[in-house]
Amino acid sequence: MSVLPWLTVTTVIWLQAIGGTNTDFSAYSSPLKSRLGITQVKLNNLAFASDAGKLFGWCAGLTASRLPLCAVLAIGVTLSAIGYGLQFLFMSRIISSFSYTQFFFLNMLNGNSICWLNTVAYITIMRQFLPADHGTVIALTTSYTGLTAKIYLALAEVIVGKNNAASSGGDGKIYVLLNAVTPVVIALLTMPTIWAMREKPRDVKAGLVMMFGIAGVTGAYAVIQTTVPTLHSSSGIMPEMVLVVMVAAVILVPVVKVGEWAVRRRKLEGSLKVGVGEVGDVEGGKEEEKEEEEEAVVVVGTEGNVKGVVELVKKVNFWLYFMVYLCGATLGLVYGNNLGQISQSRGVSEIVLLSIYSSFGFFGRLATAPLSIFSRSRYKISKIGTIAVLMIFMSISFFLLISSRKSPLLVSTAIIGSCSGAITSIAVSVSSELFGQENFGVNHNIVISNIPVGSFLFGSIAALIYDKGENVGSGRDRICIGSDCYQKTFIIWGCICSFGTILSFVLFSRTRKSFRKS
Repeated sequence: MSVLPWLTVTTVIWLQAIGGTNTDFSAYSSPLKSRLGITQVKLNNLAFASDAGKLFGWCAGLTASRLPLCAVLAIGVTLSAIGYGLQFLFMSRIISSFSYTQFFFLNMLNGNSICWLNTVAYITIMRQFLPADHGTVIALTTSYTGLTAKIYLALAEVIVGKNNAASSGGDGKIYVLLNAVTPVVIALLTMPTIWAMREKPRDVKAGLVMMFGIAGVTGAYAVIQTTVPTLHSSSGIMPEMVLVVMVAAVILVPVVKVGEWAVRRRKLEGSLKVGVGEVGDVEGGKEEEKEEEEEAVVVVGTEGNVKGVVELVKKVNFWLYFMVYLCGATLGLVYGNNLGQISQSRGVSEIVLLSIYSSFGFFGRLATAPLSIFSRSRYKISKIGTIAVLMIFMSISFFLLISSRKSPLLVSTAIIGSCSGAITSIAVSVSSELFGQENFGVNHNIVISNIPVGSFLFGSIAALIYDKGENVGSGRDRICIGSDCYQKTFIIWGCICSFGTILSFVLFSRTRKSFRKS
């Protein structure tokens, strides 16, 4: 039945929409810092701990090759429920005390749980759709990861109200609770579809157009709701409810497909009078056409199917790609983790800044979908070349942040969010193309192991400079106010991103010959 692939896309979108639980860290980082009584450096180490959990992301890929995807999903949401659940009990003062070390390891558990959900999402798409459609469908589904923070902000405001949800006016525990409960609820809803998936549809154009239409409207609303003062400052919860409903609206595509299937079935029953032989010929022709399409798929990979970790790390292209991702998408993620303190130091609402970063991150991911179409047409566009161009804009944005004015802060946040989101989305396909699909679950998780490295190094730079500039408050509650708090950090981050841009062009030059031949 043709509805199964679209139910699969819907379930993966929901998983991705709520799976990036670490992206709302900035929404409750300030209350958490006060509750634990820690410095900015230690707070940064907690963000690093969440990213450090990705060092063990290969476990998810290895498990996925041996167990059903439903089991992998169950493990992921269980880890998330345990990690965030215990943290919620602490922030609610039900558990009276937690050592910093215990909180650190719980954050590692939380970060690792994300790898399990992402692995399920990526492998589900690769098993459900033809290779030629992987890039487009993955770009569509992963785009919703960019909305995760915005979705959790909306859910929190719907549940407890805007004043209690804002970290400046509340204790932030609602976000931790949502991080613990929401993935479990969505997993229970999506498991039946993941278990049932098998069919590989040949014609996905109409379904994808509908999906992209819904996604585009959802993203546009998220940006408008964030940037238009009358909507953002509204005391009611209707704007947030609309966003949640729009994310859920992707279920309309499978519903439409059910209607199409029912219509086709009626026509087929009416055409049976033509004769079984002719119907059989049509069926056979479709099978041959399907096989030809599968054989016609072009693979751009330059390294073939890299099967082992040792073989992978010996590749020069791996290390170039590792460093490019580190200085691009990972640096963008570190910027997002620091938005709580950046907004506080600049006197800007952290909810507004995080919403801008999240909403434009969504559009950045979504905009990468056409690359998969053009990369196999005669007007070929290199995905690695696209990453290089995106990093140029990211580098410029970090230097624009040096300005003390509000407008460069908002614009640069939007650019960094969209560019880092786009790179994250493209990277999934690039990992598959460079190193093959056979061991993708492990290979890609090794590539993104640079995230904890960058989180610690780049985040520590920001935290050390921030702590030296503390000038308000007393003791552990002191905070830094003013543009100088992050000015040196932005210069350093801009130089790092510029270095990554150079490496991305080196990688592009090494792979473009293979790309042209394909």
